[in-house]
Amino acid sequence: MVRVENLMKRPIVTAGKNASVYEVSIMMAMVKASSVFVKDFTGIIGIVTEEDIVRKVVSQNRIPEWTPVGEIMSTPVINIDQDGSVFEAADLMEQSGTRHLAVTHNHDIVGVLSVRDLLHPVAVDEL
Repeated sequence: MVRVENLMKRPIVTAGKNASVYEVSIMMAMVKASSVFVKDFTGIIGIVTEEDIVRKVVSQNRIPEWTPVGEIMSTPVINIDQDGSVFEAADLMEQSGTRHLAVTHNHDIVGVLSVRDLLHPVAVDEL
């Protein structure tokens, strides 16, 4: 059984809730990330994905330089333990309508798993 820990991306990428969508999109491009966790003084409060940027900023003709990610983030962040199976992750994504999960260990976020990451075991099995 393939576990979430084997497919998740590390380290997590974070930005403050007042960072602009423009700044975060540049960060995402530089580190080749499809999502960024949003934080404030209490910790992680949301997640911004490529899809959020397209649907909530670009398609709405909002100005990325002036739009804080805190206004477009998805919340709550849905998580799964790193010891969970890829089947559990896929079910959780489907049930919650999300394409990204925070991966936790001892209640701390240690990585992120995207729907794209779930395709990796299939690709490896095909070789």
